[in-house]
Amino acid sequence: MSVAPAWLKEAVLYEDKAVLAFNKPPGLASQGGRGQTTDLETLLAHFADQKGRRPHLAHRLDAETSGVIVAGRTKAAIAALNAAFAGREAQKTYLAILCGGAPEPAAGTIDIPLQKTQSGHQVVMRPTRADAPGALSALTAYETLAATATASLVRLQPQTGRMHQLRAHAAALGRPIAGDKRYGGLFVVAGQPAPGLMLHAARLVCPHPLGGVLDVSAPPPPPFMAFAAALGLAEGLS
Repeated sequence: MSVAPAWLKEAVLYEDKAVLAFNKPPGLASQGGRGQTTDLETLLAHFADQKGRRPHLAHRLDAETSGVIVAGRTKAAIAALNAAFAGREAQKTYLAILCGGAPEPAAGTIDIPLQKTQSGHQVVMRPTRADAPGALSALTAYETLAATATASLVRLQPQTGRMHQLRAHAAALGRPIAGDKRYGGLFVVAGQPAPGLMLHAARLVCPHPLGGVLDVSAPPPPPFMAFAAALGLAEGLS
């Protein structure tokens, strides 16, 4: 087993013989792809066992999204985690800073079907009718934690797992996530530059492969915290 970089070891939130959980930093891809030179899946080689068997991620986060991400350390653990995510037994909670003040209403459920479309070289999810070809049901529960006239801090809990679901749903409300270049988020909010996509996976609760419940939380990265404070939203983080 090779020695993991110090920053990667510090990112470990929880580990046992079946599971590894990380607080993924923003900018690190979950898996390799076009234009990626480093990704978390590859870095998991540092956590291989004495027989060279390496953990594998049970789900993904967008590269720009920070927060809790979980890997299984054995075939049985990986299969159990995959089944939990596929069966919607995993409960995910995100924090996001939205542009334009609080959503209206301030709390509720977004029930807007999404459709995958091509926009130039990018794939995006667009709101669509439920009966449209290729329409995917998508549900997101949300709650406003703090707000000003120009921005809000919200808790988002996806009930389905569509690509870019939270980003597309926030945009559909007219309150895109700050720093989201793909879905219309502002790069400067109330005179404050957004340090990136302001979306953080704050908590994950799911069945533990060995029994019981896996419940892991991660604090937002310092740039997220500083941006929230600069916008007058820090009270929502307490």
